[in-house]
Amino acid sequence: MSDWIAQACTAGARLAPACAAIGLTPRTLQRWRQAGAIAGDARRREHRAPEAVRVPANRLSSAERDTLLSVANQPEFAHLCPHQLVPALADQGRYLASESTFYRVLRAADQLARRGKPKAPARARPQPLVATGPNQVWTWDITYLKTTVCGIFFYLYVIMDIYSRKIVGWEVYATQSAELAADVFRKAHLREGVRADALVLHSDNGSPMKGATMLATLQRLGVVPSFSRPAVSNDNPYSESLFSTGKGHSSFPDHPFADLEEARRWAQKFERWYDTEHHHSGLKFVTPDQRHRGEDIALLAQRHALYQAAKAEHPERWSGPTRNWVPATEVLLNPGKPVKTEQQTDVTTA
Repeated sequence: MSDWIAQACTAGARLAPACAAIGLTPRTLQRWRQAGAIAGDARRREHRAPEAVRVPANRLSSAERDTLLSVANQPEFAHLCPHQLVPALADQGRYLASESTFYRVLRAADQLARRGKPKAPARARPQPLVATGPNQVWTWDITYLKTTVCGIFFYLYVIMDIYSRKIVGWEVYATQSAELAADVFRKAHLREGVRADALVLHSDNGSPMKGATMLATLQRLGVVPSFSRPAVSNDNPYSESLFSTGKGHSSFPDHPFADLEEARRWAQKFERWYDTEHHHSGLKFVTPDQRHRGEDIALLAQRHALYQAAKAEHPERWSGPTRNWVPATEVLLNPGKPVKTEQQTDVTTA
């Protein structure tokens, strides 16, 4: 085949068209020539069957693997991991295999789970919380704000009502502590006029959230604490979404904050925009303030009437029902599987 291409090139043909005529590329031909494999079609050699897999000379036999499993499952060793098992056997004057070999054999036998009675710690999903109105379930968290000093941060504390998404409390401090968190919460609780035993506060497992001062403040005010699972940010989605919106907002500076006053000015500006101007997609595009005051019901009813009138005027432009402007009556935090209440069961069976 290489001879054919050489003859064609001698007769005046260019290399690329000559190779394309027989289904090759110039690069493939060059590689064959460098390897000295130009007799016939070298692609047969490139795609030949792989060589047989060689069995390592030091591989354990089936009987030896069975012995390892038998020893590892004996009552006196069943609770030990290989790093403890091998030294224990050495104390008895026995050497069967290395720790890595024990691990490999146990893994192949699907016995490398926790050995012994103790089980992996269960991280149950937090209790589902339902808010049917404002000031029933709040969620809060702390996020970092970069400063002009590398490695030094300011900390933005934000408390949000999940029903209305309103920011009910915030502050920027130079440190994190349960005392500062309790102060931010106490002011928000007083400002909103929350009655006793009416509020659940959800947060993650950070030290400011579970500090003694914070928990004592919640207990004194009759607030029920709720916590996320460790290292599971999805258990606190409303706060995470709020921080993402804040740091992605056009007002968030491109440069680090120079001092606390600058950070607080930005936070105040963002809080005002978020609560009073931001048409929230999760609220059928009303502002958190409107939702918090109950004004969303009339606004969404007005939108519904407007869409009904538009459809009546030009029904040919509508292939289905108008847009759904019905406000959500419940907001769930960490919902589990739907569970029918007694009232729902009665309605279903009626």
